[in-house]
Amino acid sequence: MIRRRLIVTFLFPALALYIGFMIYPAILAVKLSFYETSGFGDQQLWVGLGNYKRLAADPIFWKSLQNTLLILIVGGLGVFGFAFLFSVFLNSGIWGKKFFRAIIFMPNAVAVIAISTFWSFMYTPRYGLLPNFFHLLEDYNIPTFGLDQVLWTSPENIFFSMMVGLVWVGTGFFTILILAGVDKIPVELVEAGRIEGASDFQIFRHITLPMISDVVLITIVLWCVQAVKVFEYPYAFGGPNIDTGLYTNAIYLYIQGFGQRDPIFALGYATALGVVMVLLTILIVIFFRIFKPAERIEF
Repeated sequence: MIRRRLIVTFLFPALALYIGFMIYPAILAVKLSFYETSGFGDQQLWVGLGNYKRLAADPIFWKSLQNTLLILIVGGLGVFGFAFLFSVFLNSGIWGKKFFRAIIFMPNAVAVIAISTFWSFMYTPRYGLLPNFFHLLEDYNIPTFGLDQVLWTSPENIFFSMMVGLVWVGTGFFTILILAGVDKIPVELVEAGRIEGASDFQIFRHITLPMISDVVLITIVLWCVQAVKVFEYPYAFGGPNIDTGLYTNAIYLYIQGFGQRDPIFALGYATALGVVMVLLTILIVIFFRIFKPAERIEF
């Protein structure tokens, strides 16, 4: 009993702060989503589920949700595909493992504005590295399959062009997380696999992946949470007058709450969108908690 009281005594300050700064504001946000308000002291107008009905009929919301899910699924496949590939590569006994690990992680140490500016320059039709690379291939009669004529920043291509950079940024972070789990695998198991003639891929499939399934599950959940609230990179990539083709739920929430060049201040509507984002995140976490797909990965 004394030990239990001692535990409660030490946990109470942290629990009080969490309730005060997380739970209570979340409850107020849910309450605010049932009102139409600018959030600047005006009288709040009760609309009930009106904000949610407006969301259901809002094509920009569905476009932003589509983009968020594309980042979550397609971007996630790219991030974890490269992360697993780099993990196999770096865990194969290659020379300079720490150097390559630092290079892969480097994009995460650079400011978002600098990264987005770099990728914007990459796609510039006249001076960009990517278009000029395809023009160079064309000069040497190397087939480019029409890629030299693609306008990478046109409205129909800009989202996937942006997502290439987003995958490039995210891969390093999740590679480091996976490698942290790989480094805890007993060396004897890997050496036994090599003695039996297993290839690097077979070692990764039958030894590494089963033993880091809990780490993989955590990284997948982290990616899902990050993908649902992704904001900085698309907004910086698209510039101050960001095209709706780059909207994510987080960006649309910000624009509805504060506007761009012209203020909007539809805080009640923006809060309803935030509640939807929280519910989406909770559903994703519950899904991975129940089904634990990391333990069922097959090749």
